[in-house]
Amino acid sequence: MQSLSVIGQSMYAWELADQLLQLKQDVESCYFAAQTMKMKIQMSFFELPPETHIALRDSLLSHIQSLKDLSPIIVTQLALAIADLALQMASWKGCVHTLIEKYSNDVSSMTFLIEILTVLPEEVHSRSLRIGANRRTEIIEDLAYYSSTVVTLLMTCVEKSGSNEKMLIKVFRCLGSWFNLGVLDSNFMANNQLLMVLFQVLQRDETSTNLHEAASDCVCSALYAIENVDTHMPLAQQLFQGVLTLETAYHMAVAREDLDKVLNYCRIFTELCETFLETTVRSPGQGMGDLRTLELLLICAGHPQYEVVEISFNFWYRLGENLYKTNDPALHGIFRPYIQRLLHGLARHCQLDPDHEGIPEDTDDFGEFRMRVSDLVKDVIFLVGSMECFSQLYSTLKEGNPPWEVTEAVLFIMAAIAKSVDPENNPTLTEVLEQVVLLPETVHIAVRYTSIELVGEMSEVVDRNPRFLDPVLNYLMKGLREKTLASVAAKAIHNICSVCRDHMAQHFQGLLDIARALDSFALTTEAAVGLLKGTALVLARLPLEKIAECLSDLCAVQVMALKKLLSQDPRNGKAADPTVWLDRLAVIFRHTNPIVENGQTHPCQKVIQEIWPVLSETLNTHQADNRIVERCCRCLRFAVRCVGKGSASLLQPLVTQMVSVYQVYPHSCFLYLGSILVDEYGMEEGCRQGLLDMLQALCMPTFQLLEQTNGLRNHPDTVDDLFRLATRFVQRSPITLLSSGIIVHIIQCAIAATTLDHRDANCSVMKFVRDLIHTGVSNDHEDDFELRKQLIGQAMGQHGQQLVTQLMHTCCFCLPPYTLPDVAEVLWEIMVFDRPTFCRWLENALKGLPKETSGGAVTVTHKQLTDFHKQVTSAEECKQVCWAIREFTRLFR
Repeated sequence: MQSLSVIGQSMYAWELADQLLQLKQDVESCYFAAQTMKMKIQMSFFELPPETHIALRDSLLSHIQSLKDLSPIIVTQLALAIADLALQMASWKGCVHTLIEKYSNDVSSMTFLIEILTVLPEEVHSRSLRIGANRRTEIIEDLAYYSSTVVTLLMTCVEKSGSNEKMLIKVFRCLGSWFNLGVLDSNFMANNQLLMVLFQVLQRDETSTNLHEAASDCVCSALYAIENVDTHMPLAQQLFQGVLTLETAYHMAVAREDLDKVLNYCRIFTELCETFLETTVRSPGQGMGDLRTLELLLICAGHPQYEVVEISFNFWYRLGENLYKTNDPALHGIFRPYIQRLLHGLARHCQLDPDHEGIPEDTDDFGEFRMRVSDLVKDVIFLVGSMECFSQLYSTLKEGNPPWEVTEAVLFIMAAIAKSVDPENNPTLTEVLEQVVLLPETVHIAVRYTSIELVGEMSEVVDRNPRFLDPVLNYLMKGLREKTLASVAAKAIHNICSVCRDHMAQHFQGLLDIARALDSFALTTEAAVGLLKGTALVLARLPLEKIAECLSDLCAVQVMALKKLLSQDPRNGKAADPTVWLDRLAVIFRHTNPIVENGQTHPCQKVIQEIWPVLSETLNTHQADNRIVERCCRCLRFAVRCVGKGSASLLQPLVTQMVSVYQVYPHSCFLYLGSILVDEYGMEEGCRQGLLDMLQALCMPTFQLLEQTNGLRNHPDTVDDLFRLATRFVQRSPITLLSSGIIVHIIQCAIAATTLDHRDANCSVMKFVRDLIHTGVSNDHEDDFELRKQLIGQAMGQHGQQLVTQLMHTCCFCLPPYTLPDVAEVLWEIMVFDRPTFCRWLENALKGLPKETSGGAVTVTHKQLTDFHKQVTSAEECKQVCWAIREFTRLFR
């Protein structure tokens, strides 16, 4: 098989696949051949001369007919091959008509005919086929023209095959596929017998699981297709009424405990609500804004399995969003009772099992469901009122004596909405806080866990009522000392530190004690780092004269640990992993940001200078390990950012070490760290030459790496970080870069890298080119503007045509649509810099684009080319260029 897959990439694959299909040896070889045929038609259709297309089509049709009984997966692969051929072969006119005429009278051919008719509409928008917008429009018009013939054929199939379940499933799949493409005539469909059959199948209690799923998928596709309800009125009414008749069938499925069917009905009800959402908000309770649709979803929310209600979450989000935008109190009043009932149901679904032991799990399916509930509650709570809901929930705990699992679920929902309740003079909030911190240690551990989460979410209340700070911290400290509660308590302490920074200053010694003994608590890595972050945030609020000493104390534990690791003999020739300590130092530097007046020495400067030798040695010891080097660089980055210009004494030794390690181990994080140094020191006259030397020294190994075969694709991080560094230079010291010898090579590398389909790397490349040209456009009244303009003019004279040609080719053939705004910005800057020359460059670039596909379809007409050229060159703002590119590149997708 291995040798065959290599052949699959060559010209011989066509003949080989054809021969294997003729031999019909066994399922495996035929499946491989059918799949190869499909892949070749999708990816390499251009290899075939046009005169062979008809022979290929006839051969495929003959294969599918002779292999139709061998295996359904082979039929599907061949059907895909035929569909992909039909879409690309412009000379095959009216393929649907040809196929129906040829095979519809032969019952034995029906299975593969319907399979081809199912995959054909699905493949129209396939990403693998770059047939272009012109051809796609032509095909969609053609399919729309023959759609009623297809539906009539499907109805005939149903009549002939009676209650043959396999055939019904195929028919529903095929109908769904045509609905999805959006080409069925809604008036024709509204009165079509097939629709009746569909709902009869869903109403019948004895319908099998597979058929039920196929029918449900088909109804969902139909509902999705009529999203624009006003233009599909007759069909919309039929579907609306049809779905409402399924309520009884839903109850029957619940009674029979048939979860698969229950989930299918809930999908249909949700799709109904999604489709009629705007109608429901526009005219609630009238016509197709009938609120019985919401009743159906609330009935589903009452099902004991949480997976059922979860299906409807997206609809409730959208409803909330819609009502939030309309901001009409009367309208909110109509929907409020429904949201109240939903919240009530959700709180019940969030209950843990009464026999559950230990804390709630975050990572299992149920834990993820609860997180989604928490997000949904936050999004729709405005309809009910946060305060009102919070009070109601609290009163259920205060007045009743509910079992622990009810208490825990109520506290969980309260934690979700606590932040949206106004903390000003709010007696209920303070009472809740008072009661929660008095919870005895004898209550179920899950209740304590969630109560700690709630306290963390109520940090605003603590900030407004500092008298609670001591009891709250005592409560959280109890949790911190217990194995299962330590991490959640650490997270809550971090929240309190972030919000109550000034009040917490008096507790700094206590935080420092915790930080020193961090590893004596059973904390996750994330919780430990969070605690240090909270400590650093409070540290930054201490008096300046105290900060240096306290920072030194806070860092001492981590520095001692790093020193200890460095002094150990490497076991098995491998030094112990220092990343935990590096990450902890990084978070301390990142969040210790005191307010320092001009002229004052930064209090952290001395500490960072003292720590540098340890970081330097750690970096040297682990220089071959990308993961550890990355953490070292991250730590140094935050150290430099922390003290800004105060890190000047590190600049020389740091750059020397970076450059020397990078020659041997080109870790891209050194380029990133370089960009930070340029950002901090690039404006300093005395540092510019040194930074340029650094850039040149880092560029040489980088270019060697990227010039390897597939170098750009294999090292996107390096591309990303290289152009971040180059961009920082453009922003901080453009003349230094533009006057250097390295700029030509960086621009050449950027032009090559524009084709890279990697989100971050491509974004960095485009930003570099855009910012580079912009320095010659933006007259910021600096003395060097004329020189910048002249240097950019020289660079554009040298590379402009190549850049524009590459950008046009790239956005038509290499890049996904989301990158186009970045390309548009680059073209816009080139045009603003020199419009007449840009017009000429663009014209030449467009002349080089292919005008038709290998299947003979017109890709782009002369008029489309001239229209695009005119739209871009006459644009008055960048977004017009973006729209033009977006439309134009569709012609090549």
